Amino acid sequence: MVKKCELKTVLTIAGSDSSGGAGIQADLKTMLASGVYGMSAITALTAQNTTGVTAVVRTAPEMLAAQLDSIFTDIFPDAVKTGMVFDSELIEVIAAKIKHYQAKNIVVDPVMVATSGARLLNKDAISALQKELLPLATVITPNLMEAEVLAAMEIKSHEDMLQAAQKLYETYGCNVLCKGGHRHLDADDLLYTADGPLWLKGEHIANPNTHGTGCTLSSAIASNLAKGQDLTTAVKNAKAYITGALQAGLNLGHGAGPLHHGWAI
Repeated sequence: MVKKCELKTVLTIAGSDSSGGAGIQADLKTMLASGVYGMSAITALTAQNTTGVTAVVRTAPEMLAAQLDSIFTDIFPDAVKTGMVFDSELIEVIAAKIKHYQAKNIVVDPVMVATSGARLLNKDAISALQKELLPLATVITPNLMEAEVLAAMEIKSHEDMLQAAQKLYETYGCNVLCKGGHRHLDADDLLYTADGPLWLKGEHIANPNTHGTGCTLSSAIASNLAKGQDLTTAVKNAKAYITGALQAGLNLGHGAGPLHHGWAI
């Protein structure tokens, strides 16, 4: 007789990365490594590798809606992570479904630009992201460049990070993880919650292969929330996971390569 196995479930709503380093593929690898069952709703197909994105085709809004209905009405997710949401029409679909199904543990990675520099969110969709999706989030995970756009300010220091995170927290009513990985002096992240700011110290790892770090971190956080961890613990454990994935030193491709998502398995 086969023993029944139950896993917590996580849904990723994001774009597909044909090279497997970011997007849906990175999310599902992270979820598997985190011990949860991953599901996906694809917002766009991309042709990309470690050197850049060469083509993007978005999913039709009605197809995205159908994917979400199929998931929520059968295997209800314990957490949801959003990544590349591409345009305002898709954002409206995602927000409507999250509200309709009363989904919990929503991690929003406000993906705007790929590591290679390719735009993954239309400029005219930023306002829809701010209005429709961010207020639904349990936590948002902007990098410094994304935080600058969302908070409408420059971020050059720890003090700026604190000001931006507080502004985002007060504006959208969600917890904020402002990621400092793009800083040259350190890789300190700032988690801002109702308890105030919490600095999570980090050092730069000498590894140029950072493709998909944002996707990986947000998926790890969602996985940890699904397993019942409180937000601070979920973020700390996700940060430890991505540090290990970078330290593993996987070296693939001719550009900014992917992480070793299975380093801890």
